[in-house]
Amino acid sequence: MSNSRINPSSTPALGSPDSDINLPEDAQDTISSVSWSPAAEHLAAASWDWKLRVYDVGAKTGAARGLAALAADGPLFDCAWAMDGSLVATGGADMKTHILHLGTEQTATVGTHAKPIRGVRFVDMSADVDSESSSSSSHVVATGSWDRTVKYWDLRQGNNTAAFDVACDERVYAMDARARLLVVAAADRRVRLFDLRKPAAPLRTHDTAASLAQIRAVAVSPDGKGWATAGLAGRCAYNAVDEGPRSAAFNFSFQCHRDTPRKINNDEDEDKDKDKDKNDNSKTQSSSESQKQQQQQPTTRIWAVNAVHFHPRKPTVLVTAGSDGQLQLWDRLRRWRLPVTPGVGTAATPTPTPAPTPGARPEAITAAAFSRDGTFLAYAAGYDWSAGCAANSPDLRTRLALRPVVSENAALARARMAATKSK
Repeated sequence: MSNSRINPSSTPALGSPDSDINLPEDAQDTISSVSWSPAAEHLAAASWDWKLRVYDVGAKTGAARGLAALAADGPLFDCAWAMDGSLVATGGADMKTHILHLGTEQTATVGTHAKPIRGVRFVDMSADVDSESSSSSSHVVATGSWDRTVKYWDLRQGNNTAAFDVACDERVYAMDARARLLVVAAADRRVRLFDLRKPAAPLRTHDTAASLAQIRAVAVSPDGKGWATAGLAGRCAYNAVDEGPRSAAFNFSFQCHRDTPRKINNDEDEDKDKDKDKNDNSKTQSSSESQKQQQQQPTTRIWAVNAVHFHPRKPTVLVTAGSDGQLQLWDRLRRWRLPVTPGVGTAATPTPTPAPTPGARPEAITAAAFSRDGTFLAYAAGYDWSAGCAANSPDLRTRLALRPVVSENAALARARMAATKSK
């Protein structure tokens, strides 16, 4: 995309939600994954409505139109592009690896798992150092499944037989690949690193901190020298592949997607307890004091982090997307959250929709990814299914949008202007 909003040498920041560009709302259920083509302004979105959709995004305006689609036999959980942009792979609950050829719009099934597929990536298994020039990155697909296996499919074989079938100790919950690195996160909170030149077994296994809880998302940095993990506990971590002391110094984890601590006020519940125990004054007094102390303790609501993605031109910058409806940008070297334009970091939309009923959940960000040149951030919003069918609501619509990416200086200037106007 030819876009002058951000200079390649500057630090990126998220633009204002007022400048968001909404894409066609044709998905009928939660969008679980979004992926940009490395070769064109094409965006793929995999959805729980059993479909993969591809959009052609205008290079200057961001306006989009439907380009192609694939129908599966169950909800789709992930999608990925071939390096040349000619193929899109997807997988999900139907346990099949689907391929969509963008030029012909023909579809094919290249392999199956015994249980749902959670991760899909095109990978480069050649010995060539320059992965973008290698043809192998367009015909080998890696898939990770809840059947505790990672399989590699060579599209040239055409026999639906995996070229490699690697056993994992647990269900695969997330995976990503860049350069020569494939990262697979499983239900046991262990991350398996694969050198794609030797894909038959993990290079090594990394144990994540217990504070990360269940892993929801992983992302490999553009240079393949590190990876980020994020999970249910409102926390993200970065780790370098090199275990040497110089590289290890950059490893760290941080909290994100957490509400500001607040005090709980349950005066009505206190009154009920007092009425119930009014015949026992001493018991009521001690119980009431104990409850008051607990209720005055600040509480922080922790939200799941559903997606993490590195900026393609600034690999030190990454975005996290949470069930709190926030998109947050981080600089892993400076170890801080980047400045935001007015409205960003409070909600995914300029004016958050009020909760229709008491206890209703906010609009979650279920997927996010930077465009190939980093000038746009595509994100999907809707219900994250974390509370099952009972918590779903027609008020939580499924939508897909683009957030412009600007320079850090521009974001700071807009924030200062907004602060001045508010005085």
